[in-house]
Amino acid sequence: QVQLVESGGGLVQPGGSLRLSCAASGIIFSIYNMAWYRQAPGKQRELVAAITTGGSTNYADSLKGRLTISRDNAKNTVYLRMNSLKPEDTAVYYCYAHKWDGGTTTDYWGQGTQVTVSS
Repeated sequence: QVQLVESGGGLVQPGGSLRLSCAASGIIFSIYNMAWYRQAPGKQRELVAAITTGGSTNYADSLKGRLTISRDNAKNTVYLRMNSLKPEDTAVYYCYAHKWDGGTTTDYWGQGTQVTVSS
């Protein structure tokens, strides 16, 4: 059974930092590209950051400079460090694992972790 379990969310003041974690089980973690998405109330889910199996990273343009995505294949975990948090960063953050193999995409979502930025 595949599980992606996010943790590290919570309430943080504007300007603060958080590190989200996503622990994967039931998959060969090292062969999956990983990403973080977020969904704010009333808005569509959007890509926040992504990291490939080789460690290449990609960030949403509006969030560049404030985020760092990383992975630890030995721990089957992907991280998202967020700095200088703003109220508009308030959302549920989801972990996403995917691989493309001969024309077939296999993907999984975590349940999400709530991040609330408020004073």
